[in-house]
Amino acid sequence: MLKTRQCLLGIRTFLGVTSRIWGFIMYILRKHLRTIIQYQTVRYDTLPLSPISRNRLNAVKRKILVLDLDETLIHSHHDGVLRPTVRPGTPPDFILKVSQWYELVVFTASMEIYGSAVADKLDNNRNILKRRYYRQHCTLDLGSYIKDLSVVHDDLSSIVILDNSPGAYRSHPDNAIPIKSWFSDPSDTALLNLLPMLDALRFTADVRSVLSRNLHQHRLW
Repeated sequence: MLKTRQCLLGIRTFLGVTSRIWGFIMYILRKHLRTIIQYQTVRYDTLPLSPISRNRLNAVKRKILVLDLDETLIHSHHDGVLRPTVRPGTPPDFILKVSQWYELVVFTASMEIYGSAVADKLDNNRNILKRRYYRQHCTLDLGSYIKDLSVVHDDLSSIVILDNSPGAYRSHPDNAIPIKSWFSDPSDTALLNLLPMLDALRFTADVRSVLSRNLHQHRLW
């Protein structure tokens, strides 16, 4: 009888230890799987346009994409020396790809001496970020800087602004694509995830007809 109890106790102990080991193995596997998913490359291959798509694109105006800098494309660390880090996908995937579809414009609420240096670094002598607007082109209202898109172009039907701050484009919410603020996450894919939308948006006659349906997203950021 004693031997039977000892045997059952040994089996229970063995099963308990085995269960804990198996649980630990599954935890490690799930953790590695999440890492693999986070760091997988987001690809968006551009296919040649069909004749119908090309005719449609020729029938509408070329669009302008207004890009914010801080916490949208880059994040700067200030430790006595300015050290901007770039959001994943910014160069070259995002900027080079969308420059084929849009005229790119930088519009930042930062001072020109800083914004110009960052834009130069992102452009890297490609001449695709030639048009730039800075703090002096913004309107100060209740302590925040508002970006007036009519400064960029008087036809608002062809302008899209990508900015992490809803307050910056509150005069033109129908022209905006909100994006989550970025600080340091190396697995971030927010920019690259926007490529299909930006590709499709260039075929519209008026970007506001699409983006005005997206207003509920602005308050999420």
